[in-house]
Amino acid sequence: MYRLIFILSLFIFIGHAGFTQTPASSMQWPDGKRMALSLSFDDGRPSQVDVGTPLFNRYDAKVTFYLVPSAVEQRLSLWKQATADGHEMGNHSLKHPCSGNFLWARDKALEEYTLEQMREELQETNQQIEQMLRVTPTTFAYPCGQTYVGRGEQTQSYVPVVATLFTAGRGWLDEAPNDAAYSDMAQLTGMSMDAKDFDEIKPILEAAAVQGLWLVLAGHDIGEEGAQTTRTDMLETLIQYAQDQANGIWLAPVGEVAAFVLEKR
Repeated sequence: MYRLIFILSLFIFIGHAGFTQTPASSMQWPDGKRMALSLSFDDGRPSQVDVGTPLFNRYDAKVTFYLVPSAVEQRLSLWKQATADGHEMGNHSLKHPCSGNFLWARDKALEEYTLEQMREELQETNQQIEQMLRVTPTTFAYPCGQTYVGRGEQTQSYVPVVATLFTAGRGWLDEAPNDAAYSDMAQLTGMSMDAKDFDEIKPILEAAAVQGLWLVLAGHDIGEEGAQTTRTDMLETLIQYAQDQANGIWLAPVGEVAAFVLEKR
C-alpha cells in the first residue's frame, strides 16, 4: 500500500512540476545550492542507532530523528552518542497517538484527546528527551501524519499547538516537497522513503532541484527489507548523490534548514 501511494504521489508531483513549466521558489539556498534535503526517521527505533548512525557518520551526514522517549531508553547510550555526533533529536510525542481506527492506537486515540492534553504530552516529551539526551527538541513529527484531536463537530487541529512549541512540524505520506518561501512551517510535508530504491527517489530530487524546493524524506527502521524500513543501500547511494557538488543539494537536518528559512523570511 505504501508503495502504491508513493508511486501515485510521484506521478502527481512530477506531473504538476512540469520541470521547466512551473516557476521556481524564491528561496535562495546557502552557497548557491539548488535545493535542500533533510532525512528524518520516526519513533526512535533501535535500528536507527544500531545500523543508521554508523552509516551516516561514515559520510558525515547529519539527519533528524523523531523520538518517542520509551524507545530511546532501549538504546540510551547509543542515542547519547548520536546526539554528540551532531544528529538532530526531534519530538514524536510520548504515546504516539493516532486515530483509533488503528486498533493498536485505540487506547491512545486522537479522537479522545483534547488540545490541552496534546500540549501537555508534547511538553512532557520535550522534558524527557532533555533529561535523557541534554538537548531540547525544536522540531516535531506528527504521529501517523495526523494533525487533529476530537471527533465530529468537536474536531480541532493541533497544528497551532505545534506552532507555539516548535520551529517546525513535519507530516507523513505527503505528495510533494516544500516551497520554503511559502510553506507553513508547522505543516511541512514529509515524503516516505521506506521500502524505496534510489531510482524511485531520484526523479523527486531532480524535480525539486529545478524548482528550488526543500525535500523532507521520512522513514522508520533502517535495514534491508520491510514495509517500514529504509534500505541501507538506497541511503548510501542517496547520500553520495546529495554530497556530489554537481547536484547542488544542501543536505541538513530539519531543524537546521528550518532555522535558515525562518531567518531568511
